[in-house]
Amino acid sequence: MSAVGTLTWRSLVQVRHNPMELIDLTIQPIIFLLLFTYVFGGAIAGSTAEYLTFALPGLIVQNSLFATMTTGIGIASDLHKGVYDRLLSLPISRAAPLSGRIVADTVKQAWAIALLLGLGAVLGFRITTGVPEALAAVALLLGFGLAVSWVAVLIGTVVEEPEKVQVFAFVVLMPLTFTSNAFVRTDTMPSWLKAWADVNPVSKLADAVRGLLNGGEVVEPLAWSLGWAALITAVFMPLAVRAVARRS
Repeated sequence: MSAVGTLTWRSLVQVRHNPMELIDLTIQPIIFLLLFTYVFGGAIAGSTAEYLTFALPGLIVQNSLFATMTTGIGIASDLHKGVYDRLLSLPISRAAPLSGRIVADTVKQAWAIALLLGLGAVLGFRITTGVPEALAAVALLLGFGLAVSWVAVLIGTVVEEPEKVQVFAFVVLMPLTFTSNAFVRTDTMPSWLKAWADVNPVSKLADAVRGLLNGGEVVEPLAWSLGWAALITAVFMPLAVRAVARRS
């Protein structure tokens, strides 16, 4: 645990030398929130205030998923530069370097979630449930992001260059989020697309976060979200750990 804490701090301190890591988690969410609210909000929901209430949870979900790619980029960079091998030569647990990176990126995700909720409050978003429900929503987002981080670790391990991790975000995560109910209701979608959107894990997560922040159905989407997170972890964590072990 001491080694994990030290390596977590190492990853967080790197932000001072590479501020782009935090800028990606700060500027991009703000741009997406402002664009979707003020460019599309009136056309989609009739008013920016109504659309903000619906879309902010979806935007937070999208940002949390995209933020997991920083884990893959960090792992790929450490492996590519030989940093991971040097860390493993120390008298520490072999799991500490990987765990430290994931924990640090989870802290960064918490920052991005707090940023979006704070900016949303400035724009007029209000949490209509309570503090326990809001904290549960944040915990759910961090837990789901932690599960997806294992996918990012696997990708970061198998790619030849760290920059190629970003390709996954655009090829897989972008279509996954935009074919969900994160930004629009599924009622107007073609029947075949609506059928997929209704079972899309991003839709379930967005619905659960909406329910926890603004009321509504919580149990069913929350159960689906936890189930998806457990399945993703069960499949990709062993694959990621094995891939890292082969590279080290």
